[in-house]
Parts: sequence; C-alpha cells; structure tokens
Amino acid sequence: MAKVILHPIGRPVEQIGDEKVYRENTERMEVLNATLLERRNEVRMGWGQKYVERVHAKGKLTTWERIEILKDPDSEIFPINTFVNYGLTFGDPPRTSPSAGVITACVRVHGRLTVVIANDNTVASGSWWPLTPEKIERAQEIALRLKLPVIYLVDCSGLFLPEQSKTFPGKLGAGYIFKMNSLLSASGVPQIAGVLGDCIAGGGYMPIISDKLFMTEQAYMVIAGAALIKGAKSQKITSLTIGGPDVHVHLSNCADERVPNDPALVARIRQEIAKLPSSGADYYRHAFSPADPRFPPQEINGLLPTDHRVVYDAREVIARLVDSSLFWELMPHTGEEMITGVARINGLYAGIIMNNQHLTPHPEKRDRSRPGGILYREGIAKISQFSRACNSDGIPIVWLQDISGFDIGLEAEKHGLLGFGSNLLYTNSTNTVPMITVLLRKASGAGYYAMTGRPYEPFVQLSTPLTRLAVMEGRTLAIGTYRTRLDDNFHIIAKNAPERAQTEEGMREVEARIEKDMDPYKSARQMDTDEIVAAHELRAYLATLVEMSYQGIGYRRVKNPRIWSMHDLQVLTDFPG
Repeated sequence: MAKVILHPIGRPVEQIGDEKVYRENTERMEVLNATLLERRNEVRMGWGQKYVERVHAKGKLTTWERIEILKDPDSEIFPINTFVNYGLTFGDPPRTSPSAGVITACVRVHGRLTVVIANDNTVASGSWWPLTPEKIERAQEIALRLKLPVIYLVDCSGLFLPEQSKTFPGKLGAGYIFKMNSLLSASGVPQIAGVLGDCIAGGGYMPIISDKLFMTEQAYMVIAGAALIKGAKSQKITSLTIGGPDVHVHLSNCADERVPNDPALVARIRQEIAKLPSSGADYYRHAFSPADPRFPPQEINGLLPTDHRVVYDAREVIARLVDSSLFWELMPHTGEEMITGVARINGLYAGIIMNNQHLTPHPEKRDRSRPGGILYREGIAKISQFSRACNSDGIPIVWLQDISGFDIGLEAEKHGLLGFGSNLLYTNSTNTVPMITVLLRKASGAGYYAMTGRPYEPFVQLSTPLTRLAVMEGRTLAIGTYRTRLDDNFHIIAKNAPERAQTEEGMREVEARIEKDMDPYKSARQMDTDEIVAAHELRAYLATLVEMSYQGIGYRRVKNPRIWSMHDLQVLTDFPG
C-alpha cells in the first residue's frame, strides 16, 4: 500500500542568496512589523486607560482580561479582524470604534480550540458600531464551518444609535447574528454565553439562543433598558431590577446560573468546555507529533523582498512554515509557475499551493522563459486538479498567494485561459474542505480570485504588512487611464510642456490613489481580509488554523492517507528523467 513520503526542502539562509540583500529585507520588514505591533497595541487599548479604570471601578474585568483568564495557561490568543474600522470615526462629535468594539479570536480552552466573541467594554460600553455585526457573523461563520465551540462574553449596551442605519436594517446587519446563532444551534455546535454587564435589546438574543447561559450579579438582560422604560412608562426602576439574575435565573428561566463575578463566570465557562468531546486532531496526526521547521520562521522576514517586483525562492518560504521542513511536491514537471504539494503543519496534513516567482521554461518553446507569479494554462490546470484531489482526500488547503494575475494576450486566448480559469473557479467554489488563504505580497486581478481569495470563502484569509490587494498596480492603471495620451512605448504624447506636465500630474495622482487603496490596513478595516500577520507569525497562525480544521470529528470526509488520490496523481505525472 502506498505511503506518504515527505522530502526535505530548504537551505540555510547563508546558502540562499546575497547576505546584504537578506539583511536589507529584514531591516525593512522590521519597520513594517513595528508599525503592525504599535497599531495592534493601539487597538487593544480600546478607548484608553481612562476607560480601563472605569471598568475596574465597577468591580469588573476588561474584556481582554477576561479572555486572558479564559484561555489555557501558556497558550496563545489568535485574534481575527483586529483592524475593522481602523482609522474611521463615527457620530458627532466624532468617535473611534477600535476593532469595531468587539474582540473575536481563536482561543484554546482545556485543549480545545474555540471561537470567542467578546464585546469590548472599554469602547462605548461594548456598543455595536458599523461592521460590528459583520465581524461577529464572520467569527460565527468560522465556528459553523469547522464545528468549533463558540464562547460569547456579553457586555453590550446595544447599537451605537447615531449610526443605527448602518447596523440595523441590512441583510448582514445585527439581526443576522441571531440567525447565525440559530444555524449554529441547529448544527449542534456548542454555544456558551456569559453576560457580565449590559445586555440590551437585540443583543439579548445572542446569549438566549446559546446552550448555556451564565450571569454575574452585575449583569442584566432586557428588551429595553430602564432609561427607556422610565421615559415611556414613568416608572422608577433600574435595568438590574428589570432583568438581573433575580429575574432571569429564578423567574423567567432565560438564564441557567448566577455567579458572583467575572472570574467565577469565566471559570464556569471553562468547566463547560471541559465536558465537550476532546479534539480529533491528535487522532488525525497518525502517531506523528508536531515538529518545528528546521529553519526558523523568523527568517521569512529576510526572504520576502519588500519590493513586490523582486523575486525570491518560494520553496524556502514553505520550508519555514511546515513541520521539519518536509514537503511532498506533486506534479513538479508541469505548470512550473505553481508549486503544489503536501506537508504536515502542527503534525497534521495540509495541501500547499504557492506561486513560484522565478522564471520558468515555456512548455512549447523551450528556448524561452516566462515570468513567475502569473497563471498560465498548465499551472491553472495543475492547481485545479490538486485542489480537487485535496477535496477528495479531505486535506485542508493552504493557498500562499503572491500573484500578479492571469497571462494575457493572443497566446493566452488561444490557449483558452478563460475556460481553464473558469474550471478552477468552479473547483474552488464547490470544494467543501477547509481552505486558508495567505496574501504574502501581490494579490492582483482575477488571480486573487482564482487562488481562493476572500470571495471564494476560505474560512480565514490572512494578509502580511506587504500585501497589495487590487485589480492592478497603480502604475498599470495610470497607463490605462491615460492610454490615449501615450505612444506604443507608454511615453507621453504632448503638444507642449504644460500639456505634458498635466498628464504627468494626472498619472501620478492615479498611481498614488491606487497605492493608497492597496494598503493592507484599508483591506482589514473594511473586512476584505481577516487579519494582518507578520511574516514570522504565519507559522503559528497556520498551525492553529490547520488544527482547527481537524478538531471536529464526523462532520466531513477525512481519508486515511494510504488511500489518497494523491498517490494516483504522483504515478500519473511523475515523468522519468
């Protein structure tokens, strides 16, 4: 019976290229990583120390403090959608909503990976802002697709009313959260909620639909708060008397238990998670233990050129992401602009698809080479077939994008790239296996779609500080915009100096605007990508995400690796010599 045999890949950085270039790349990346860390810390502080102290004065923990005591000791928190609404203001006077006022993260509890959704009580008492519902729903979607337990830490004063038109009525507005609650429940996904303070109006349905619901002595759940009722009915009451634990634990039965304070509530949630089935990940490791890459992931910072036009060795990046730097490359002799293969990440099998940046031989004209980072017919067919095989075998797919787009021109049209591309899009649209997409640098045009960009529903899409997500580069778009004023070599045609200056200025403005649009923080702000991750953090994120794909048992096909269709692919495409 066939066995999966992985082969060593990668070399020490001293053997890869120019030491000066590696050092310069590292230095430039360190600047970008420092900015990333600074902005993360800014978001994590919410509205600042004043509001942290206000929470503590009420005898409560901040939301991050709650998550810290929820997670297993020495485990790492993996936030998702940190930068939603970053840099935006709402209302008058203008107010920020760091991380859209809600923290969503993958958190390990009693060895099980969970999805945590927690209102940030340092930001307008946990109010829902524009994109807050969509952010909550995105986390619920991850949990639903992977059958992961969901933990809600509710401390929410309802919609931020000055912007209610952006959060209340739409298809994915606040009401869709409760539909997702219901779909999770119908699918048997455990949902455990803790109410640790305010829980007003629609926000009350989120914990109510959960399987278990705990309330602290300071918590209340109400359809309308005391202020509104006083105005409507002239009653002198408080929200706690209307909907505190006295009412909902002992009279309405809308809550299961009351606990004295935040730490006690978090402890009860941990106890409930411990009752759930353990993770299936260790079973699917097939007696293999997780192993670090032979080369440090930190080295990716020096291997990735910050200039997107400069090439690098993609296999060296893979070698710093996968266990023991072992990789089974499939179909290496065809579609060489694409790299496809299988590796273990965190001891678990994953398919890897990555753009090769180097020049590759033209398959029909061996005296010619073709630039990398572009999809040609052979590469499209290769990754389409590999993607299908992963889906058939139940192997999660990691897409490592650094793509300029599809080949264009007469040869591309004669080769039927539209048809091959449609085939690939169909494949990735109908896959049921978990897919993870990483935008390393370029994510351009339809190539971004073809390699399972966000519209093709990877369960998580990560970007790096280098990511440039757009239809085309700024310079290219400027040329297209001013094409009628350029000759065949893209030089400006002008009757006089002022006309030339006007065209030059216009092209510069177009290029600058597109460059600004390609900022990864803008993509993250509007939820076009899920998280910005430093290059050296990719290994840890992928290890967690791949494990999440294997934790649940029985909800999808996971074939014994001895009977993979991958073995047939290897036999049929392994050309001698």
